[in-house]
Amino acid sequence: VQLQASGGGLVQAGGSLLLSCLSSGGTFSTYGLGWFRQAPGTEREFIAGLSADGSWKYYATSVKGRFTVSRDNDKNTAYLQMNGLKPEDTAVYYCAAHPHGFDMGGVGYEYWGQGTLVTVSS
Repeated sequence: VQLQASGGGLVQAGGSLLLSCLSSGGTFSTYGLGWFRQAPGTEREFIAGLSADGSWKYYATSVKGRFTVSRDNDKNTAYLQMNGLKPEDTAVYYCAAHPHGFDMGGVGYEYWGQGTLVTVSS
């Protein structure tokens, strides 16, 4: 499985972005997914998780109510819809595939995307 995250960019506060995580190779539909972000000078932060079949989702407090995760296994793609963006959401965003659901601590992920930069201006 190879993952490629895309969709980042520059947006004003209050705006929206849709990130995609495209998988190639392997069996995407058997992996849970985690979305992470890392701002300069900070540790990587888990922000959302999604089960392999998309039926179970989890959001960190920092994004709950603003971000939505989803996936289309027929298209081998996962999505992170980000609404109500704030300057503190500025970071590089990563998707990662986990063979057993997802892990908030970043443990056990077998594949990571290369990251896509999101910049939110005030």
